[in-house]
Amino acid sequence: MKLRVSHELRYVYSSAVSLDPHTLYLYPKIYPHQRLNRYSLNVDPQPSKLVNNIDIEGNIQQVIYFNQPTDSLVVRAEMEVESDLYNAYDFFLFPFETQRIPFQYSEADRKLLEPYLERTAVTTLVEQYARQIAAEAKWQTVPFLSHLATTIRNNFVYEVRDVGPATSAEMTLISRKGSCRDYSVLYIAACRSLGIAARFVSGYLYGDPMQEHELHAWVEVYLPGAGWRGFDPTEGSVVINHHVFLAASFFHDRLAPLAGSFRGQARSTMTVALSITGLE
Repeated sequence: MKLRVSHELRYVYSSAVSLDPHTLYLYPKIYPHQRLNRYSLNVDPQPSKLVNNIDIEGNIQQVIYFNQPTDSLVVRAEMEVESDLYNAYDFFLFPFETQRIPFQYSEADRKLLEPYLERTAVTTLVEQYARQIAAEAKWQTVPFLSHLATTIRNNFVYEVRDVGPATSAEMTLISRKGSCRDYSVLYIAACRSLGIAARFVSGYLYGDPMQEHELHAWVEVYLPGAGWRGFDPTEGSVVINHHVFLAASFFHDRLAPLAGSFRGQARSTMTVALSITGLE
């Protein structure tokens, strides 16, 4: 499947301002089943410098610099991604004892995965919820991950929230509602409560009309023998070829598509235009 994404962010300032460096996470990550065929980035006003980096977590990060005042900023990324259909469950967990939870990562893996096992958001209520789901899945690792995604999808009320931080895992669990970011934060906390390394993923989703005009979020968990594998609690499913990966992080609030500040006395307004089209 070929997917074409057009993502425009437009800022308008009430008077001329000086723009500080801005950081972008708008360049797709390349996965074994996902290839980037075409990419373009247009910025107005013309930046004085654009730097392409790999950030500390392996994501492609673009930093743009400006040297002249402006009363607007427009960033438009267009990309064409080819994503193959594949069996997302075609893997073995090894060592075999990791097929049941809780399990222990090897010492070497645990050192690298330590940030993704951090339990700050894990409360007693969240852990109890995770253990209930695990018991229903007979404490089997992959069935737990699938059942957790399906349970959140089927038992929570989805809501669109364009601005503001993600809701805490416990608050989402209590209210039984949230956005894709909130669902992902809860999913991550539930996984970490049982010792499964998990991280937040930002990107796009094709095929769900409610998501095709919004940036989407889901989760990757690290499974011995299988590496990082995606699960989407908003869709209630494993991630296959309808997702376009942009970036992944321990921090759910680190992956804004565009982040930066300005200097000057002005009010700013933002509009977003996003479209995802299947080409075949």
